[in-house]
Amino acid sequence: MIPTISKTAFDFLLQLKKNNNREWMQEHKKEYMANEKALKEFYAAVERGLNTTDEIAKTKIFRINRDIRFSNDKTPYNVHRSVSFSRAGAQRRGGYYLRLEPGNSFMAGGFFDPNPADLLRIRKEFEMDSTEIRKVLATKDFKNAFGDFNQEYAVKTAPKGFDKDDKNIDLIRLKSFFVTHSFSDEEVFAADFKDNLINHYQLLRPFFNYMSDVLTTDLNGESLL
Repeated sequence: MIPTISKTAFDFLLQLKKNNNREWMQEHKKEYMANEKALKEFYAAVERGLNTTDEIAKTKIFRINRDIRFSNDKTPYNVHRSVSFSRAGAQRRGGYYLRLEPGNSFMAGGFFDPNPADLLRIRKEFEMDSTEIRKVLATKDFKNAFGDFNQEYAVKTAPKGFDKDDKNIDLIRLKSFFVTHSFSDEEVFAADFKDNLINHYQLLRPFFNYMSDVLTTDLNGESLL
């Protein structure tokens, strides 16, 4: 049987959005647990699919409980479910992400909030030569699926040590390097959603391969591994 996302999972999230409190969740815990079991089976099937062409080290299922310690919003639960798949080995960089939410489901992939050393290395590479990354971003299938890098996370002008008039400043000013693709609820419930999702993940591989090469070498192309 092909693992799918049931409409009941979204029905539960819609009800949770209207009743985001611990009392309601406790009353509907059995329903919640049944949905989580089905979702875990779907995530496991996605991991198996990814492992046919990649190597996944870890699947992380994000908790439904929100961290409300420093938030003005004190509702205790997320009204979406999300999961990430981490690639194995120092030579494999990049990660896969999935968010399931009624009316707002999407997959993402790339390098979100890289550590300072990796961020500087990426920016230096783009400053030196952006030909390869622009070629990846301009590939027809990649462009059709994802568009361009998410521009939400970027400095306003130029990072310290970089020229705001650099011809590659559009790339250099980014603080994260990832793309997204949205799915309608109908696409999420479809029997082929798992394959559709994996196909989109696989479109990321040329991007991951390039960035992995950048992050495992110095500016002279010498391996750091």
